[in-house]
This record gives sequence, C-alpha cells and structure tokens, in this order.
Amino acid sequence: MPVPPLPESQQVTLRWRTDRLLGEPFEETPLGPATLVRYPRPDDAPPPRAAVIHVHGYNDYFFQEHLAHAFAAAGYAFYAVDLRAAGRSLQPDQIPHFVMDLREQATDIASAARTVRGLEPGLPLVVHAHSTGGLTGALWAHAHRNAAGADAGPDVLVLDSPFLDLRAPHWKRTFGTRVLDTVGHLAATAVVNEGPSRYAEHLLAANGGRWAFDTTLKRPEGVPSRVGWFVAVRRGQARVAAGLDIACPVLLARSDASGPDTPDNPLLDAQDTVLDVRQMAALVPCLGDDVTELVVPGSVHDLTLSADGPREAYLDGMLEWTNSRVGTAVGARDMT
Repeated sequence: MPVPPLPESQQVTLRWRTDRLLGEPFEETPLGPATLVRYPRPDDAPPPRAAVIHVHGYNDYFFQEHLAHAFAAAGYAFYAVDLRAAGRSLQPDQIPHFVMDLREQATDIASAARTVRGLEPGLPLVVHAHSTGGLTGALWAHAHRNAAGADAGPDVLVLDSPFLDLRAPHWKRTFGTRVLDTVGHLAATAVVNEGPSRYAEHLLAANGGRWAFDTTLKRPEGVPSRVGWFVAVRRGQARVAAGLDIACPVLLARSDASGPDTPDNPLLDAQDTVLDVRQMAALVPCLGDDVTELVVPGSVHDLTLSADGPREAYLDGMLEWTNSRVGTAVGARDMT
C-alpha cells in the first residue's frame, strides 16, 4: 500500500528558503541538526515516478547540481540531505563530520526519509548514497528493513562507491582498529589521520578540474579523521562484514580500478584514489539478497564527478537500473 502522509502531530515544520550555496531554484530547510535541500519541480511537470534523497560522504556536501538535473529529467522528485556537522549543517562549534556513532547520521537520513515521504505521499523512495554516506545508508536500510509507513527503509538503494571497508595496511585494519576501539573513548577527538586530498584538489575548477564547490565544506587540504569517528566507522564496517539483510534492491556502483591519491598518479582522474574497489566487490554478498554491481571503467571515487564519458555511463546505467526497480516496487505495491 502507498505510504500515507504523516499525521499533523508528527510533521516537522519546514522553513524553505532559497539555497544559500546553489541559489535558485534550489531550496533548503533545517531538519533538526541536518539540512534538507530540494530541487523544486515546475508547476507544469508531470507527476514524479518516485522521490530520491542524495546522501553525501566525508569531506563532502551536496553541490552536484547535474545529479539533481539528471534525476529530475528522469521523472524523480529530487532531495539531498547535508548531515549533521557537514556542509550546510556545520556549526561554528562543531568538528566537521565528527560523530561517535554512525547511528547519529542514520537518524538524519531517517528524518529526511520521513519528511520526503510526507512531502511526496505514495511515491517509492530511492536513496542515492556516496562513500561514508553509503556505509551509513546501508546500515540504516538494514536497521529499518522491517519498519513500516514513514519509518520504513528505502524502496531502492543506490550506493556510489560506498565506504564498506578501510583502505589501509593490514595492521591498521586489525590490531590498530582493536586498540582504538578499546581505548579510543579516552581521546575521542585525537587525530588519527590527516593530509591533503589530492582527489578533491584535482576535481576543483580553480585547479583546472571540472567542478566548482565551497572549499570550506569540501576541503582540498582534507578533513582530519579523529579517533571517535574512526571507531564509529570501523564498527559500522564490521556490521557489514558480518552480513546485512537489506530488504530492498541494492545497486553497488564503483570504478574498475583503484590507485594512489598522489599528484604524480597519471590516472588520478580515472581511478578511485580514496577506496579499494576490490574490497567493495568482495562485500557485495554481505549487503542482502538482491544486489547488482555496476562497474564504470575510468571513473573516480564519486562516480557523479567523473570525466564526461564515465559520468554519463554511470548516470545512464544507474538510472536504467533504478527505473526498472522503481517500476517493480510500484507493481508490488499495486498488488497488495
């Protein structure tokens, strides 16, 4: 059955305004500690086939206007959420992206899903999640697999290079993780890793790349990762490795190759230089029973920010798969 709108007592008061970063026609509204962004549909547009929420990764926020345009052109109502302590939601007293438990950010995804379902009653919900957002989105979808109504998990989940495992030496993935998990609470904000993001630096239009973004919210110098966040991520990744049971169809999309995040890498613009794509491939069976893998040759870590050819291949392949799975979801609802 279609998900009904929320009762008035459970509805959040939304205060839409012109988006301060992208400008018109994009709009934003506070959503607790997070921020919801939308790309309004023209009044004469046909009814959407589904609603989609984009979830960003670490050292990231929503700025990919072309992703909104692609989804809108394919008939989707488009939304994005900037999670707590990130992007539009970052407050002056907060450490960027710092959380002690991924369930904090999962709460933001749940709030966004609940709100979008109230705004778009009866529509299937697609979650498109990147990197750390993909890890959190997968855990949220698993946790809500048996929920109903506005609290249900997504109808379709798209993971764009999800952060399902740590790209690091064996000792750091094993012994180092155990040590920090045991004593990390004693120095939760201590830095465990820092340094420039050559990936972000290379993407930036001011450096000759393709994309313009706010360098205080997606920093070429990188955002230091801290003990509390590292422990939260490793615990989440351990839950993935133990096996999830995501109820909806899942698409895991990734590059065909990984490489070093160094300025002398000649394939910096054609590889995932942040995560190990082999780890993603190995963990596909751990997500659920209905998982499809989409491999995009020559793409970078965020597939939507790749060079023209790989980016178009990703958007075409992702939307073709998503359209088919949304259609299946609608058919299943019509039969109930």
